[in-house]
Formats: sequence, C-alpha cells, structure tokens
Amino acid sequence: MKSITILFTFLLFACSSNSKKESGSNQPANSEKPNVNQVRLTDEQFKSINIKLGNIEIRGLSGNIKARGVLDVPPQNLVSISAPLGGFVKSTELLQGMRVKVGQVVVVLEHPDYIQMQQDYLESKSQLEFLENEYNRQLDLSKENVNALKSLQLSKSNYFGMKAKVEGLKAKLKLVNINATDIEKGEIKNTVTIVSPINGFVSEVNVNLGMHVNPTDVMFRLVDTEHVHAEAQVFEKDIPKLKIGQLARIYLSNETHERLAKVYLIGKEISSERTIRVHCHLEGEDSNLIPGTYFSAIIETGSTDVPALPESAIVNYEGKHYVFVERDAANHLYELLELEVGASRDGYTQISSSQNFETYKGKFVVEGGFQLLNVLKNAEE
Repeated sequence: MKSITILFTFLLFACSSNSKKESGSNQPANSEKPNVNQVRLTDEQFKSINIKLGNIEIRGLSGNIKARGVLDVPPQNLVSISAPLGGFVKSTELLQGMRVKVGQVVVVLEHPDYIQMQQDYLESKSQLEFLENEYNRQLDLSKENVNALKSLQLSKSNYFGMKAKVEGLKAKLKLVNINATDIEKGEIKNTVTIVSPINGFVSEVNVNLGMHVNPTDVMFRLVDTEHVHAEAQVFEKDIPKLKIGQLARIYLSNETHERLAKVYLIGKEISSERTIRVHCHLEGEDSNLIPGTYFSAIIETGSTDVPALPESAIVNYEGKHYVFVERDAANHLYELLELEVGASRDGYTQISSSQNFETYKGKFVVEGGFQLLNVLKNAEE
C-alpha cells in the first residue's frame, strides 16, 4: 500500500512539472501566431526599417478612363496619288520615307492618248475661231433681216457647242498638268507630270517603271506629319464621363515617357466592339511621330473626393496591389492586405471605397512597406 502511494505521488509531480514547462514557453501568452500573409519583426529589424503608420484620407483626386488607340492625321494631311487619265510610268524617284515638297514631281507618265488629246484641242480651237466668226456674221445679217432665223440659230448652236468642247478639253489638259497656252504655241508633249500637293513624307509606293496604271490605281500615298493626333477608343460604359477639353495622358508603344493631349472631339457612333472614337489633340507638334503607332491612354475625368493612401503605402507584387497593417504593436506583427487602387495624384493613390478598412484605422504602414514585403517573402523562401 505504501509503494502504491509513492508511485501516485511521483506521477502527479511529473504531470505538474510538464504543465509548468509548457506554460513557461518563450511564446508570449497574448501574441498571435503569424499566418502566410503576416510577418513578425525582431527588435533589431523593427529599428532598422523605421516603420511609420498612417490612415486613409479623403482626397480630391482625378478619376480616369483607360483607353487604347492609334496615332492618325487629318484627311487633308493624307494624300493618295493616282493617274487621272491613266498611263505608263516613265520615271519616278520616290522611295518610302522620302520627304517631298509642294509642287515636286513625283512621277512622269506617258501614253498616246495624251498626244491625241492635245491634237483634238488644237483642232477644236481652230474650228472655234471659224464658228465664232460665222456666228457673228449671221448675227449681223439678222439685224438687217437678210438671212433666215434658222441659219442664225444653227450657227449659234455650232459655235457654243464647239466652245463647250474646247473648254472641256482644256480642263482635261489641266487635270494632267498640261498648259493649254503651251499647246497653242505648238508644244505638244508625249508625257505628263504629276506633282505633290502637300509637304510631307512618302508612306507607300505601288508602282515601278513601265507599269500601266489606271485612274483608280493608287500609285503613292503621302502623309504630312505636322498635325498628328490621337484617335482613342473608349468603351460604351465610360461615354457619360467624357467631356471636351479633358486631359489625356498618352503612352506610345515605342516610348517610356508620357505625352499630354486634350479631348477635342467625341464621336457619335458606337462601333461593333461597343467603343466610341475620341479625337485628341497632342500638346506640341512633333513631325517625327508616325501615323498608325499604337498607344494606351488615361483620360482624366475631373476631381472628386475619394479615400486615398500615400503612394509609399502601396506595394506591388505579381501584378497586384497590397498594403501592410499593424496587427500587434508589442510584438511587431504586420499583415499584408490586397486592395484595389484607382487614380494617383500629388503623392496619393485612390483605393476602393467598397473595402472595409475601419478596423485598421491609424494602423496602415505608410513607410517601410517594401522592406516588410522583402522580409515576408524571404521568410516564405
């Protein structure tokens, strides 16, 4: 009986000792155990990072619309060169990218019809002089009642009919850049020249020597890049936010800096992709811009009061936006929370008002967030 009592006392002592060891653990009784999105700093880490806390503020930030588009030029700055009467290409020196000036010869064409047209003009011009004299003679005779009225009407019809023909041929000659005055001096040409109507660059060449071109064929395309504008495509849901004069930030696909523009025109037709065209004028002309270049744009829609955090509080990781909040000040415990962001201005970034952050009032990490992210990711590794 005595031995049983000693054994029971020993077991009771052992259980009591184990209980004391568990309660005497190094883990503080009131501390939280970190999860995968939490990081606990040592005292040395806390002092070196120099964390500062802040809170959500209500700021007047500009809302924005995201859009995409291409650079373009006005219709009057884009010219397609065709042969008004067709012909064979005799010579041209144009290459893609070359600069051209107003009045510069872009192509020389030849065709037998050019000679025939000039010949027809000279013959008609000669007949016109005869018919004019005959009409005047019949007019004088009619005043003296010598001739019949029918003769006067016939001479009048022949004269004005030939006059119309001469004027028509003269207009055709002008169309192919042939001066009728030179023809009257006996200078008949077998070639015609076509000149550039604008200053600009050659963007397209579709001919070669000896090639026959029709009036409907486009031989060259010329573009004047002095007035390049941005044609943005905005989705249907954002149309009510658009106004003339809004600021647009343009980011070209081949550049790293932004260009500023202003909304100049808003289209009135929705495309099959449920977008509308927005015409924006760039600030500062740049003739080096190339029409057709793709860009992304942010159109600012005006200032509104929204909840915001300092930009230094927002950390980016794998394409998402996060912020750290303090969970346990005594044990330097911080938690990483995902959030949705909007416009940025004057060092502040809009956050979604639909997210509930009331429980973290005054506990947002506004400085030191990136260092906390590094510590968290290193701990995971």
